[in-house]
Amino acid sequence: MMKTRLGLFAMNTTFVSLLAISTVAMVGCSKPTDATGAQPVSTTVGTEIDDGIVTTTVKAALLADPDVKSLDLKVETRKGEVLLSGFVDNLTQKERAAAVISSVAGVKSVDNKLTLKGAATTVGTKVDDSIVTTRVKTALLADPDIKSLDIAAVTRKGEVQLSGFVDNQRQIDRAVAVTRVTEGVSGVINELRVKK
Repeated sequence: MMKTRLGLFAMNTTFVSLLAISTVAMVGCSKPTDATGAQPVSTTVGTEIDDGIVTTTVKAALLADPDVKSLDLKVETRKGEVLLSGFVDNLTQKERAAAVISSVAGVKSVDNKLTLKGAATTVGTKVDDSIVTTRVKTALLADPDIKSLDIAAVTRKGEVQLSGFVDNQRQIDRAVAVTRVTEGVSGVINELRVKK
């Protein structure tokens, strides 16, 4: 049992290191633009790299915690503010996830938008939900007015939770509208935030 936990910890640490390197590389090479093509002045490359490192560290902390099922969670960071979304089994997991995140260096605040799952799902429902999530992400990516790389989508029994940071309210409205008309979507939980 101890060997297995150490092996998992080593594997998680390696994964997190690779994720941190790729996050730094991606953030350093990409600079978001607004609708006019201009780059917003609200963040610097250094801030984006710091946010990427915080996101990676938070994901590692959630993955290492035995009480939190981190694979069902989405984590986005903007200027040290962590937006947590996804689905958990119970209120204890929701509270534990927020506590774990609050203890991570660089986290200034946690916006906990986790939703309780409710009744259990079947394997068929999980497959259907992953298909819906893929359809939603494809639709968001195909829409020229949406910065879909900044939007996370998680589906539970056809209900899609959107989260992340976008440039303006128009992008939020458009993302919700595109998601609502996507095949298989029964409802939308909007947790998108405008970048500060």
